[in-house]
Amino acid sequence: MEDQIYQYHAEMCQVFSHAKRLEAINLLRDGEMSVTELAQKLGLTVGNLSQHLSMMKERHILLTRKEGNMVYYRIANPKLLRCFDMMREMLFEQIRHDAALLEPSMG
Repeated sequence: MEDQIYQYHAEMCQVFSHAKRLEAINLLRDGEMSVTELAQKLGLTVGNLSQHLSMMKERHILLTRKEGNMVYYRIANPKLLRCFDMMREMLFEQIRHDAALLEPSMG
């Protein structure tokens, strides 16, 4: 069981390994969007974006809803956004820390 959890964890982390997937997650934080809307906001072709969305759907990051010929995507579990925000918070802390190290010392 423990091995399987590590495997799922690694697969989930693969989603976070691409900047456009992270950007898509952030765009979807306030609610669902169509593939067309997402592609436009991300500056990707629908075909390229569809590959990313498919991967995230397979890993249960996103859910879909179809209305006519439009497909809408949304975050499957809001806890994902807490993880996302915590990681960004850590990164900003690291950037501030690194910047402080580069500042010339006063005195």
